[in-house]
Order: sequence, then structure tokens, then C-alpha cells
Amino acid sequence: MQLSWHRVNLKLVHAWQIASAPPTRHQPVVIVQLRDATGLVGWGEAAPSLRYGEDVAAVERFLARVDPQRLRFEDLVGSRRYLESLEPGPAAARCALDVALWDGAARRACQPLHDFLGLGFEEGRHVSSFTIGLDTPEMVQAKVRAATGYPVLKIKLGTPRDAEILRAVRAAAPAVRLRVDANEGWPTREEALRRLEWLAQDPAIEFVEQPMPADRPLEDWIWLKERSPLPLIADESCRTEADVPRCAEGFHGVNVKLVKTGGLTGARAALERARSCGLRTMLGCMIESSVGISAAAHLAALCDFLDLDGNVLIGNDPFLGVGNEQGHLTFAHAPEPWGLRVALRPGVAWPPESA
Repeated sequence: MQLSWHRVNLKLVHAWQIASAPPTRHQPVVIVQLRDATGLVGWGEAAPSLRYGEDVAAVERFLARVDPQRLRFEDLVGSRRYLESLEPGPAAARCALDVALWDGAARRACQPLHDFLGLGFEEGRHVSSFTIGLDTPEMVQAKVRAATGYPVLKIKLGTPRDAEILRAVRAAAPAVRLRVDANEGWPTREEALRRLEWLAQDPAIEFVEQPMPADRPLEDWIWLKERSPLPLIADESCRTEADVPRCAEGFHGVNVKLVKTGGLTGARAALERARSCGLRTMLGCMIESSVGISAAAHLAALCDFLDLDGNVLIGNDPFLGVGNEQGHLTFAHAPEPWGLRVALRPGVAWPPESA
């Protein structure tokens, strides 16, 4: 097996900001390629998050330690066992390798990944929210109007400007369904409850993600869950399957991301554990290309909610894969029939010219 990787600087259509990070117009990712002796290829993507102490340099250091001869598309269990034996590294790097292995294995079996996983994918059923990042009221309105047609929007709150942002959203879209992500922005349980009670006055708000910092004690989360008028979804509080039982005490659901759990294997385990605990399941993403978003979409059958819009927030996606037709995810026009069902866009050079 050959292992190669290259950095890609994804460029956002609009400046991107959340409550816990400064604004940016770029997201560096690492695209991984595994190629076996027959020429069969598996793709993966690492979208590291500074929130979890990761960056592209750390991803590349981990990848450089990997012996690709220990990886085989025909032996996923043995390949994962080898990766687990390595010293700890960024979950995003492990995610890229895990996804690439699954992609190659499904291609080898001549199956789309969702079928290879035994899950299937029902066209017309899976709807993703479209995210509106923090911005001025004028830009928020412009972004919301540009998203006309999406059945549900996700808005970023968690700052002193929450009220003006919600007013701006409602000025542009008075009745659209909303999901709120505070990104740990409300520091205490009392403030979080006040904000939740205020948000609950809007009947079209479905739930709120991560109202308080993840390091708040469990008793604060239990207190808030008992009083919240809106469902609470854990994001930063739920990184892996091991976090799910604790989240079941303080939340109504969990937002699982491949880059947090270390790939498809970990994400599926976390989603199935959450369902067994009676939690609502959500699949989210970082700013990612169609490699990472398509990988997540193959798990859609396990989810109550989807937030897989990272690839439609960028203007230079090197790949084609799962489609997003105003929030409706579809593989109907995917460029490949097997595996992740992704391919390089026509005219895109690989390795990238900047590599």
C-alpha cells in the first residue's frame, strides 16, 4: 500500500466565525490517498480543529509515522488494530486514514459505502441544515436570503449580539425552521437558562447545541436539562463514543462528527451508542471538502438530524461527491458508483499544484 497526503487550503465563500473562535476565510485540510498494488484508491480527509489542539502540522507528523504496508483494504480489522497501536495523534488524522480504508474496501467490493456498511441511503429523505455564521446584521440577512429554499437553517449564537442576530435572521426569513449553536458561548447555567427561555419564545427553533462550555461540571448540565424549554444537543461535550453515557445525563442528544471520533468507525459506534441510550442523533461536520462530507453522508440512516454543509460553504472544493440540493442530500449525480462515490472535479490537478 502507498500512502500520500497533501494540504489543501479551502476558501470560504463568506468569512466564518463562531462564538469560540476568531473569524477566518480559510480552512486548511489534509487530503489523504491510499493506493494498493492493483491501483485501487481510497480517499480520506483530515480537517483539524484548533478547539481540540490540532493543526495540519500535527496531522502530517502523525501520517509520517504510519507504515502503509500495515494497511490493507481487504483487512479493515487488522488495519485498524495497527492504527490503534500507534502513539496517540490527532483524531482528524486517524479519521482521514479510517475513511480512506473504508473507501478502498467498498470500492474493492464494488459497492457504495452506505451499502457496504449495511445502512443504505434513501434518496429524498435526508435533509441537512445550512449554517449562518456570526456576522453583522446586514451580512446575516444577506446570507439568510441567499439560503432561501433551505428548509432549515442553523444559526451561530453565543455572544452579546445574540438578540440582534436573531432579529436579522427573522427579518430575512420570518418562519424558517432554526437550529441554534451557541458553541459554548454562555458561561453559566443561569445565563444559559435565560437564553434558552428567550429562544423558546420562537416556536420554529428546534434545539440548541452546546450552550455552556464543555468543562462545566455534570451537575450543571443535569440542572440545565431539567429546566430547559428546548432540547439540548452536545457537541464539544461529545468527542467519542466514551462520552455518550455522560452526555445522556445532561443532554437530549449528541452531535457526532467523524473528525472528532476518528472516522467512520468511531462515528458509527458513537451514533449507535447514543441511540441505545435513548438520545437523539445528529451528524455534523467541520469546514470540509466533499471527501469528508460524503463520508459522513453514508451514515445518514443512523441520524435524526444532519448538519452536513461544510462543502457548500466553500468556493474551491477539489472534489465532487454527495450533492446538496437546497439541503436535500443526494447521491443521484455522484461521479462514482462505489466507495465514497467521490472523484476529483474535472480539470483539478492532483497532487495540487501548490503541493
